[in-house]
Amino acid sequence: MPKIVDHEKQKEKIAEAVWNVIHSEGLEQCTVRKIAKEAGLSAGSLRHYFPNQSELLIYSMKLVTNRVKVRIENMRFTGTPVECVKQLLLQLLPIDEERKLEMEAWLSFTVKSLSDPALRPLTKEMNEEIYSACRLAVDTINRSGEMSGIDVSRETERLYALVDGLALHTLFEPERVTAEMIDSILTSHFKALKK
Repeated sequence: MPKIVDHEKQKEKIAEAVWNVIHSEGLEQCTVRKIAKEAGLSAGSLRHYFPNQSELLIYSMKLVTNRVKVRIENMRFTGTPVECVKQLLLQLLPIDEERKLEMEAWLSFTVKSLSDPALRPLTKEMNEEIYSACRLAVDTINRSGEMSGIDVSRETERLYALVDGLALHTLFEPERVTAEMIDSILTSHFKALKK
């Protein structure tokens, strides 16, 4: 009897293998052979699902985006508006192994998009989603009455830059920029808006 394969699960397994290869060896080492080996597949099987590297990278990054969205959708936000906003923003930052893998993949993908035009539309879309999360955060706090008279557009840009900076520093200096420090920095950022 032929084996029934869940194609979507298989594609997710391959995408996760891409993240693991990026983590251990870097994006430049994401060859079909290495990804197939990491996924426990033959190179031919991998090519069946993804005929070229761009399609594989795009799927891998869409999976990152979808997982972040699902995490956020499944959250139960509690506390003050500032605490809820911090809970949201922490989903975008590499504060645990899962999010670190996602962030490493995102960063590698973003850099690769500079030289691969096929990847640019998704990079733009991913960055717009991060910006939208920052805008939602600022709008939430502004509507809550905890801060008044803030320039929402400027504060959204400022928060977007802060989130990007924290993500990069956490990836490159995890012993210095810890989850606790990120929480503290976000708290300080929002407190400063109240003044």
